[in-house]
Amino acid sequence: MSLVSGIRRSSRRLLVSSLAVAALGACAGQSLTPFQPQISSPTDNFQLQATSVTDVSTTVTYTWVNTGTRATVNHSTTTTAGSTLVVIKDAAGVVVYTRTLSPSLNEPSIAGQAGSWTIQLTLLRYSGTLNLRVQKL
Repeated sequence: MSLVSGIRRSSRRLLVSSLAVAALGACAGQSLTPFQPQISSPTDNFQLQATSVTDVSTTVTYTWVNTGTRATVNHSTTTTAGSTLVVIKDAAGVVVYTRTLSPSLNEPSIAGQAGSWTIQLTLLRYSGTLNLRVQKL
């Protein structure tokens, strides 16, 4: 085998491997975009709603400014398949709230540091309607 043909084979293997990794990444990182999510994030009032979500596995992260030290988390989610998890971190990166989304729940976070909070929503093979509101308490 010549040096040139060896390089060509190595290049083809690298290309095939890269395409396979990219395809796997695309499946794992699905987006809510096809389901036209409505997201509103003014200071002290975050809202997310997406209807007719079908078989999505993804993690989405939003930044929300909370001028207070606590928040009220309101769930109104209908899950027909899969699972969800919402994790909220305060401005210092401390987890102040974590829970599976529920059909009807309104509860406070623990106290945290005011500023830019992070709301992370993880969906695993999720189908249903998402509705989440987080407001300064």
